[in-house]
Amino acid sequence: MDWNFRSAGELAAALRAGDVTSAELTDRAIALVERDDVAVNAICVPDFDRARAAARDADRARARGEDRPLLGIPVTVKESYDVAGLPTTWGMPSHRDYVPAEDAVQVSRLRAAGAVVLGKTNVPLGLQDVQTFNEIYGTTNNPWDHGRTAGGSSGGSAAALASGFGALSIGSDIGGSLRTPAHFCGVYAHKPTLGLAATRGMVPPSVPALPVDGDLAVVGPMARTAGDLTLLLDVMAGPDPLTFGVAHEVTLPPARHERLRDFRVLVLDEHPLIATGAAVRAGVDRVAGALVAGGARVERAGLLLPDLAEAALVYTQLLFSGSAARLPVEAYVQLRARAAGLSANDRSLGAARLRGAVFSHREWVEANSRRELHRHGWRRFFAEFDVVVCPVTPTPAFAHDHDPDLMNRRIDIDGVAYPYLDQLVWAGLATMPGLPATAVPAGRSPEGLPVGVQLIGPMFEDRTPLRLAELLEREIGGFRAPE
Repeated sequence: MDWNFRSAGELAAALRAGDVTSAELTDRAIALVERDDVAVNAICVPDFDRARAAARDADRARARGEDRPLLGIPVTVKESYDVAGLPTTWGMPSHRDYVPAEDAVQVSRLRAAGAVVLGKTNVPLGLQDVQTFNEIYGTTNNPWDHGRTAGGSSGGSAAALASGFGALSIGSDIGGSLRTPAHFCGVYAHKPTLGLAATRGMVPPSVPALPVDGDLAVVGPMARTAGDLTLLLDVMAGPDPLTFGVAHEVTLPPARHERLRDFRVLVLDEHPLIATGAAVRAGVDRVAGALVAGGARVERAGLLLPDLAEAALVYTQLLFSGSAARLPVEAYVQLRARAAGLSANDRSLGAARLRGAVFSHREWVEANSRRELHRHGWRRFFAEFDVVVCPVTPTPAFAHDHDPDLMNRRIDIDGVAYPYLDQLVWAGLATMPGLPATAVPAGRSPEGLPVGVQLIGPMFEDRTPLRLAELLEREIGGFRAPE
């Protein structure tokens, strides 16, 4: 039996039954990494000696009668999380020697749940790309086609899962960084509701690890099955104990429905600001067909849906306002000069990126007010629907493009070139208002590449899109190992 590609749920059952030990699972996982990761380059910081020790501890704990949610299960962690004794660089050469002394709160939760951490997975420079490569650790390749990207910024985690390197991984998401790699590599990921899972210790190496939540960013689970997402989210969910003084449990409402035929779903495959490629459109249609066949109420238009173009502009402004906040003064002054030269009538996403990067506090407050209007619109929308099905990005995984200037890059959508960063609009649909979104496999492109879609649900009702993901997995299948 190939234990390396079994789900975390299956491994937990086998460990409880005594069919396998954590030491055996860990040795098998390490052997697979040592054999196959030369070509993929997913795990940039291995921690095999401590992993083997943790596996032996897990086996001893189980022999004593202990049982925890992830006891003895091999997992990986995105490089951007602090792990005591391992480097945290975010791919930035100036921080290649930074080694934190304390685990991030989510790493602590993994260990408390009994997980065995195999090592850390690769990221793009500063986590600011839809691809995963940096000067320190090199390029992570898509396990389905080594000439293509695994996505970013949690690309190393998605590639590790698709390659069988651990059953689970934890990543982060602000511009689709969980969902896009899952879509490109054929695995599952869940972007939780904003604020649901504590983020302390998932910060750049130059920033103190304090219990402060970012404006748009979340941390979340990645897995090879939908059920494993729920298993790991239950470990990750909850506010920072430093905020409350003690550990604080969080109780999410149950999924709105348990049966496919009870779901009310809006299906989208067109965006006013960017085209959707045929391969992704086919994936959306495959999911829509399964929903209809299962008796769900499926619609292709919703009058209550917030304006997609306006949502993309607000998201873009807020995203770049945050990402540019720590730029050197000289770079900020140059951006201000460029923004001042924009036409007042320029409503492009490129203009929104430039304006957002130099927002005044007054302008940020105005954009935030527009975000609140969108949140209210989503509340009304989810009184009539349960989930939105839509693309994660417009295309499957594309060829590596390492042009250092992201503004020079282009994304090819069925032969038409678009600005590279415009592809973020679908990810931003859930990110801007802080909604939960689950990325699920939805088939293959004509070239055999994975294609995924995202299931967007109501705020703090994460279990609703997660449940729909499980039901769809039964209908259309889920993860398949690369050939």
